[in-house]
Amino acid sequence: MLTPENNQTEIMRRQSDYKPPRSLSHWLIGRPLSTADAPHQTIGKGVGLAVFASDALSSTAYATQEILGILTVAGTAALGYVFPVSIAIVALLLIVTISYEQTIHAYPGGGGAYIVSRDNLGEAYAQVAGSALLMDYILTVAVSISSGVAQIVSAYPALDPYRVHMAVAAVFLIMLVNMRGVKESGTAFAIPTYFFVAAMFITVGIGIFRFVTGSLGTVVDPPVTHLTETLVPVTAFLILHAFANGTTALTGVEAISNGITAFKEPRSHNAGITLIWMSIILGSLFLGISYLTSQIGAVYSHDETVISQLARTVFNGRGVPYLATIGATTVILIMAANTAFADFPRLGALAAADGFLPRQLTFRGSRLVYSNGILTLAVIASIFIIINRARVDLLIPLYAIGVFLSFTLSQTGMARRWLRIGRLRDGEEINSHGTTLRYEKGWRLKMLINGFGAVCTAIVMVVFAGTKFREGAWIVLIVIPLLVSLFFTIHRHYKDLASHLTLDEFNGLPARQTRHRVIMPVSGIHQGTLEALRYAKLLSDDVTAVHISMDPEETQKVQRKWKTWGEGTRLVILDSPFRLFVEPLLQYLEEIIDKRQPNETITIVVPQFIPSKRWHNALHMRTANVLRQELLSKPGVVVTDVPYQVRNGEKE
Repeated sequence: MLTPENNQTEIMRRQSDYKPPRSLSHWLIGRPLSTADAPHQTIGKGVGLAVFASDALSSTAYATQEILGILTVAGTAALGYVFPVSIAIVALLLIVTISYEQTIHAYPGGGGAYIVSRDNLGEAYAQVAGSALLMDYILTVAVSISSGVAQIVSAYPALDPYRVHMAVAAVFLIMLVNMRGVKESGTAFAIPTYFFVAAMFITVGIGIFRFVTGSLGTVVDPPVTHLTETLVPVTAFLILHAFANGTTALTGVEAISNGITAFKEPRSHNAGITLIWMSIILGSLFLGISYLTSQIGAVYSHDETVISQLARTVFNGRGVPYLATIGATTVILIMAANTAFADFPRLGALAAADGFLPRQLTFRGSRLVYSNGILTLAVIASIFIIINRARVDLLIPLYAIGVFLSFTLSQTGMARRWLRIGRLRDGEEINSHGTTLRYEKGWRLKMLINGFGAVCTAIVMVVFAGTKFREGAWIVLIVIPLLVSLFFTIHRHYKDLASHLTLDEFNGLPARQTRHRVIMPVSGIHQGTLEALRYAKLLSDDVTAVHISMDPEETQKVQRKWKTWGEGTRLVILDSPFRLFVEPLLQYLEEIIDKRQPNETITIVVPQFIPSKRWHNALHMRTANVLRQELLSKPGVVVTDVPYQVRNGEKE
């Protein structure tokens, strides 16, 4: 039933009672959710830790290994630096956590580095942050799943030839789960996340107990290291290189600040508590694994991960506890991709809403998630995995630069925000990009915290770029500017389109058209042609049928039938000696357009055959589709399709 909107009869509203019918997609991703269900799809702190912290927590499975991979080239003497380097990284984690805690409460609407940079540094910095984060989320999927597959290969080396296949299959499995919605994916992943946390704390706890009691020992039958025989000296550059590798442990820390809107109210409080718990768990496990790695003499190898060496040393072999630890690590590494699948679509939707990415990314699917963003992430991450053969060591150099670039921009933007707040008078408020700024007494301390965080993360970013440049970091340094350029190209397109369509200075449509000319291409004379002719004559008395003559005999048939069925309508025959159909017609139309009278509308009526079965399309030339695509690009021309259907048992 139609009801007036605010008693205005020119605007009516109707509530649709249509419900999507059951289909295969409902079985895969669940029944469609209505927009009214959105508030019920938010998550609490427990599930939030599984959704947004799995990336950061999973990095404990390979961060120590990456430090070890650098220090091993200096021999066993350098392995003593693993734990001190890890302590420095945890100190940096503390700084970043405090900084992002402030960001969460300052921007309860989410968006992280992108929104902070946009509001405080400008649009260009926002796109740099956005491109860095989007790149980071793609690499998060590629690295975490490749690392998860590496755990499986460590336990079952015979599966190594299928490394890429397993990784791509895992990507699309995570994609399907996320298509079901944030709440459902979080619930599905909560148990494995906490199982991993419990398994790792048990492994580290038992390992430390056995070390203290003197029963731990060292790795039995360590794997091949794949390193050169020439050792290098321990230098400051080597330590910085190891530190840069280990900072991959911080990837994913910003995820919670990007996804605040997924939390239940009070959002900022719940997100902030989740961030603190994530950092405590991450720091504790990372330090414990790094300390034990130094004590058991673990080595860096492509054949067996550090976690595998640690677990079989702690549990004296590859028994059930070992398999449980490896299984939990594998699952959390694969699930770490879930963090990217939760944040990439949200960030893509924000950038798309600002006009820097295709508008399709703002579309919410049947389960109230950004389906197009989820699908895009799965495809691009799979391509990265295939190109790099699911090798973590090949993907890591591409990984952390974007993370620390976004860290730096976010903290710099927050420092500038506090400076702007400090310049306000007590009680004064200003609105900036939809965010209200008001004076706060502790602004100096908060500015100092964010400013110090920005300096630290900037230093790490420069160190990482310098030490990893030759290993592939240069690719990211090229890709990010290219992405920013692409974003602004998209933005210019949308701005240009908006400037042409805006109503701000629009004076209204011209006077009603006084002349309407209709042109109807015909390839043959049949019932579909006559249906189109009937419609054309409803539009105007000035109708011209056009036939492209490529076969003299066929043209004669058309002429004979037209005299009988054309109802006296004008028929123009265009001879085409080179047997072209579209080009002669377009040339004819361009001549008419050039000579048309003022206030004259030209409509092209195109008869289009619609077969009763889809596979029948392969049996027809479908020239109507080609013609329509060509004509749509011609200014001053309206294209109208007149479909005609042929039912089963009827003649075409």
